[in-house]
Amino acid sequence: MQNKLKIINDPVHGFIKIPHEILFDIIEHPYFQRLRRISQTGLLSLIFPGAKHTRFHHALGAMNLMFKALETLKLKGVKVSKEEEKAAMLAILLHDIGHGPFSHALENMLMDDWHHEKISILLMNRLNKEFKGKLDLAIEMFQGKYHRPFFNQLISSQLDVDRMDYLKRDSFYTGVSEGSVNVERIISMMNVCDEKLVVDAKGIYSIENYLTARMFMYWQVYYHKTAALAEHILVQILNRAKYLVSQNIDLEAPSNLKYFLVKNKFEDATEEDIRRFTMLDDMDVFQAIKSWTENEDFVLSRLCKTVIYRDFPKSVISSKPFTEDFVREKIEKTNQYFGINNGEEIVGQISRSLLPYDTEKQPIYLLEKSGKTLKLEESENQILFGCMEQGTKKYIIYYPREIS
Repeated sequence: MQNKLKIINDPVHGFIKIPHEILFDIIEHPYFQRLRRISQTGLLSLIFPGAKHTRFHHALGAMNLMFKALETLKLKGVKVSKEEEKAAMLAILLHDIGHGPFSHALENMLMDDWHHEKISILLMNRLNKEFKGKLDLAIEMFQGKYHRPFFNQLISSQLDVDRMDYLKRDSFYTGVSEGSVNVERIISMMNVCDEKLVVDAKGIYSIENYLTARMFMYWQVYYHKTAALAEHILVQILNRAKYLVSQNIDLEAPSNLKYFLVKNKFEDATEEDIRRFTMLDDMDVFQAIKSWTENEDFVLSRLCKTVIYRDFPKSVISSKPFTEDFVREKIEKTNQYFGINNGEEIVGQISRSLLPYDTEKQPIYLLEKSGKTLKLEESENQILFGCMEQGTKKYIIYYPREIS
């Protein structure tokens, strides 16, 4: 009989335990194994060469933090049954199962407005059927329908184990130390009050540090101007490819990717849609991009060469939007230089915005020694909160270096 209670050696968290056999069975499933071929951070490795980790790594790390969080809560007297522990670990393990190639970059590109969480639920229901109902409780927790809300808050909130893992993991692989958070300290401060997740009041500075680390990671890593541009160009490539296919131009591409380039309507995912999607990964997209560098279409070829040869256009970042006249001038110069009439396909303006902490959407609550709870922003001890509730927006214009 196979031993399924494995220990996995993770470079970020050390040894990760698999305490329930069904977790091992899910990890071994082809749906989950596909995550080995889905980048956690899209094309971020073009800017931070070490960022080659995958959704597979992240899902295991988040599962590990869920286990540690529940152990901490049990030590504080919170009743958590074996079934609840198993379900919470399954829910966080599968929370990203619906991600497509290059994760967030191509969200909504392949299956219209199918957000990855929508596909995750669909795949979780299919797995549940395959495993004869053993994921019922996990799905209930994932959807926030379980009567004990703190489980869902650990899965998805402003202080969940998903964010804690990706911040620590992405910081580790990019080498950007500003994003490193002390997850052990944060988890040790977690508690439950009225079945809702709270943090012991003395842990307020760890929470503020976590929120600022997340803010720094967004502006220094995820929204780095070249990283944002690389993500945008990836979307532009698929947009252009879909357009050309719609014009009956035959594009060379792996069959599973070609299926999504041709098909446009996905109101209800068919059996074939799901089969194709669960076979699709970064390799299919990258293979296509490589072949399209030689395509006759100037725009598609140029965009693909940008990614393959890491030859990015000139980009400028600003806290204010660039004027329409400025953008139009760049488009006209591009048209003139290359002898084309669709320069807006390789010139443009994008923006990125961030609200570090939302005071309305699942706010973080502190638990005082008296048993009273209060919102993070209401604490007299908070010192950094002022810069957390203000949103920030940056604008990036990009255009060919040849016209600089």
